[in-house]
Amino acid sequence: MSAPTQCLLAFCFTILFILPCHAQITLKDAFKDYFLIGAALNQSQFSGLATSEISLITAQFNSISPENALKWAAVHPAPNRYDFTAADRYVEFGEAHHMFIVGHNLVWHYQTPAWVFQDESGKPVDRDTLLKRMRDHISTVVGRYRGRIAGWDVVNEALNNDGTLRQSPWLQIIGEDYLVKAYQFAHEADPHAQLYYNDYMLELPAKRAGAIALIQKLQAQGIHVAVGLQGHYWFDRPTTVEIDDAIKAFSNLGVNVMITELDVDALPLPANPLTLNADSNFELKSELNPYTNGLPDIVQQTLAKRYADIFAVFLKNRAAIKRVTFWGVTDADSWLNYWPVRGRTNYPLLFDRRCRPKPAFDAVVRAARSTASP
Repeated sequence: MSAPTQCLLAFCFTILFILPCHAQITLKDAFKDYFLIGAALNQSQFSGLATSEISLITAQFNSISPENALKWAAVHPAPNRYDFTAADRYVEFGEAHHMFIVGHNLVWHYQTPAWVFQDESGKPVDRDTLLKRMRDHISTVVGRYRGRIAGWDVVNEALNNDGTLRQSPWLQIIGEDYLVKAYQFAHEADPHAQLYYNDYMLELPAKRAGAIALIQKLQAQGIHVAVGLQGHYWFDRPTTVEIDDAIKAFSNLGVNVMITELDVDALPLPANPLTLNADSNFELKSELNPYTNGLPDIVQQTLAKRYADIFAVFLKNRAAIKRVTFWGVTDADSWLNYWPVRGRTNYPLLFDRRCRPKPAFDAVVRAARSTASP
C-alpha cells in the first residue's frame, strides 16, 4: 500500500471511529460562525499529487495560501520571463473547492531574485527603474488573478524587531514610500482585492509600534489595509496576554486582523528567537531534535493546551479576526522540519504525519464549542 493511500485511510478511520464525539466536525465547521480557517499549501498538494492530503485539506479548510508558488522568485525568475504554471494550478484548486484564495506575496526582501535590484553590470538600479519593475510585477501578477485571488500579502516583513524599517534593497533604493507605492500598484491592479501587511513577532511592543505607525501612514494616504500576524509561536512565547494585546492594538486602528502562518514549534530553540532570521541554519544536534521516534504524551498534551490557550484568545477577539491560517497541513509538511535547524522532526500542526488529528485538534475544536455554548 502506498504512503498516500495509508495517509488517506488513516484520516478516514480517525474521523469515523477514533473521534466519534465529533465524527462529522471539521475545523471549518467548528469555526464557521467566527472566522475562516486556512492552510498554506505546497505544490504537491494543489497540483493533485498528494491525494491523501487533498482529502484532508478540502474537508478541514475553507481558505488557502501558497507556500511559495506566488513569490517573486517562482513567478518572475528572469527580467523578461514569467512562469505561472504552479500559480495557476494553485488558484484553480481553490476555485474548484470554493475556497477563499490568498496571494502570498508581492514585495519581500527574501526570495526575490538579485536581478530585480541590479542592472546588467550587477550594480544597484536607480529609484525609477526599481519602481517600474515593482509596478510591472504587481500589475502583471495581481492583474492575472483579478477577481480570483481575494486578498494579497502586498508587503511582507518590512520591519526589524525594534520597529524600524528593514534596510532592504526596496528601502535603500526607492525610499520609505516604496510601501505606499506597492499598495497603490496592487489596488490599481485589482480594486476589489483585500490588501494586507504581513509580519512576524508583532506581539513585541516595539515592533508592533512600528507596524502601527506604518499602517497609519498608509491610512493617511487613503490606503485600506488589513494586518497579518504570522503566528509562529513557541510553547512559552509570546504569552497569551501579548497575543491579545497585539490583536487589540491593530483592531483599534479600525483594520481587520488575520493570523496568517500559525504553528507552534515543539522543539528546543537553538538560539534566542529575536536573533533568528530567514537565513538561520543551525547545526543538527541530538539535543535539538529529541523526538525522532514520536512526540511523548506529556509534550503532546502541552502542545494541545498551548493551542487551546491561543484559540481562546482568537475567539475572544473574533469580532476583529477574519481568518486563521496554519502554515502547513500536516507535521510532515511544516517548514519547521528544516528551519532554523535542517533535518529535524517537528510537530507544530494539528495533524500528524499520517494525516491523523492530534490532541491539539481536539483542544481547538473544544475551544470553538465552548465559545458557542451558553
